[in-house]
Amino acid sequence: MLLATFAAVAVLLAAIGIYGVMAYNVARRSRELGVRAALGAPPRELFALVVRHGLMLTALGGAIGLAASLAAGQALSGLLFGVGASDPLTLTVAALVLPSVALLACALPGRRAARVDPIATLKAE
Repeated sequence: MLLATFAAVAVLLAAIGIYGVMAYNVARRSRELGVRAALGAPPRELFALVVRHGLMLTALGGAIGLAASLAAGQALSGLLFGVGASDPLTLTVAALVLPSVALLACALPGRRAARVDPIATLKAE
């Protein structure tokens, strides 16, 4: 029960972190997104741009995390009871849950990017 609670907190923190990074990225790139919208980019393209960027970062982090977890599993194999150092079920569940959470965390900043007002953005600054 304790490990499940820690796992849920870790997933929540990952979602909050991904959301924060993507929201900051959208805020920083609002001028670029406004120019794209002014030049005729449809809102779904702006949404896809933000979500694709977030999922690429998530895939990179997931690959690094997978390598680190395999190395840590080998190093801590003496402390693991009932689970192998590279348990395929655990790694598969993590590989399915993380992109799902990242997709949800990227969707909110993506929606904000899709609703950017090009006139207001270009008038600012």
